Amino acid sequence: MAMDFIRAKKSFGQNFLKDENVLKKIATSFNVTEKDLVIEIGPGMGALTKYLVKAPSHLLCYEIDTRFQELLMGYQNEKCRVIFDDFLNRNLKHDIKENYECIYVIANIPYYITTPIIEHILESHVEISGMTLLVQKEVASRFAAKPKSKDYGYFTVYLNHFFDIQVLFDVPNTAFNPPPKVTSSVVLMKRKEAQEIDILKFQKFLKDAFSQKRKTLKNNLKDYDWEKIRLLLQERGLKEEVRAEEISYEDFVWIFKYLGL
Repeated sequence: MAMDFIRAKKSFGQNFLKDENVLKKIATSFNVTEKDLVIEIGPGMGALTKYLVKAPSHLLCYEIDTRFQELLMGYQNEKCRVIFDDFLNRNLKHDIKENYECIYVIANIPYYITTPIIEHILESHVEISGMTLLVQKEVASRFAAKPKSKDYGYFTVYLNHFFDIQVLFDVPNTAFNPPPKVTSSVVLMKRKEAQEIDILKFQKFLKDAFSQKRKTLKNNLKDYDWEKIRLLLQERGLKEEVRAEEISYEDFVWIFKYLGL
């Protein structure tokens, strides 16, 4: 099948990036070695893959759309493996056969499942050294948001537990085929030294804290020891009527730890 005739499927959230400069920047966002592994999710017609295979690292690609099988199998060799399946159904730890020094995710992921894909990666028990993702601009802003901004929320704080995050640059819709209705951004996440806490309990604590954004922390954390939280807030110079979006990642961890959760 001629690749020119494979049309993007809305059901898979496909918008194919065609800007070669942007593709090169994404592909070279980390200095990888032959001891590293790069994971690409949704390679499609291989626009990014063709640059990733030139790097010294190993490459593992996940593609749900079997229409691209013939093309993508052309990249497969001893350093590159392609799995045709839904990434969200995969056991990442099981799929990674070797031991690598660093594992990176570099991908143009479907926008409608951006958060589930990142959650799946973080819950896989595979230590990811960094991620370069092309996502919707509003989503990138949420990932890199600072406290007291409208974009700051539960997922911002959760991601900040694992990574230092920065938005590298925006990508106009004209860089894609077909062009999406939104502007996109490339976001870079670099692994940082994580605090030693029970991440599942911390995740629940954050979800509870942000459960109703317009309400104060006191209203959202009714099931917790509020008197203790009030004293902890006071120690951090935060008022009792504070809302979750006003509290930094560092303060959230500090409060969580001292609550003994």
